[in-house]
Amino acid sequence: MKTKVSTKWVVDRAHSEVLFKAKHLVISTVTGQFNEFDAGLEMEEDSMDNANAWFTASVNSVSTNNTDRDNHLKSADFFNAESFPEIRFESVEFVNDGENRYRMTGNLTMRGITKRITLDVEFGGTMADPYGNIKAGYEITGKLNRHDFGLKWNAVTEAGGLVVGDEIKLALNIQMVRSQG
Repeated sequence: MKTKVSTKWVVDRAHSEVLFKAKHLVISTVTGQFNEFDAGLEMEEDSMDNANAWFTASVNSVSTNNTDRDNHLKSADFFNAESFPEIRFESVEFVNDGENRYRMTGNLTMRGITKRITLDVEFGGTMADPYGNIKAGYEITGKLNRHDFGLKWNAVTEAGGLVVGDEIKLALNIQMVRSQG
C-alpha cells in the first residue's frame, strides 16, 4: 500500500498582496489592502483537489492610502480592530472547476461573525526560483456583502446615495513556497 505524501506550502509575503474594493458614492471604487497577513496550503500528492487552505489578516494593517479612512475602517463602525484584531479564512472544500481553475469554499470570520463563502481560484503554475525554492502562484477572487459580517456603517448623501457600497470585491494575488519541513 502506497502512503500518500502531504505537501505543505507557506505564503511568500514579498510576492503576494491582499486587496479589496468597495464602491464609494456609487460612482467610483476605492481599493484597500491588508499589509500584514499569513496563509498556508496543504495537499496530498501535489493535488489541489480537497486541499486545505487558511488565511489570516491583521485588521490594524488595513491601508487605503488615506489615514483618516484607514482609522475609520479600524473603528467600531467597521472592523472594530480593538475587539476583533484578525480576519480568518479556513477552507472546507477545494474543487476543480476546469483547467487550472478551482472553487474554494470555506469559513470567513470578521468581527466575530463566521459565514461560509466561495472564492474562485486560478492556479498559475509552479516554478523554481533562482535559489531552488519551488513557488506556486494563485489569483483568488470573490465577493461578499459586508453587512453579513456586521460592517454596517453608512451615510446618505444629499442626493440620497449611499457613501459605501454593500458589495466588497476580493482580489488576492498569492505566491506560495513549498515548505522544506
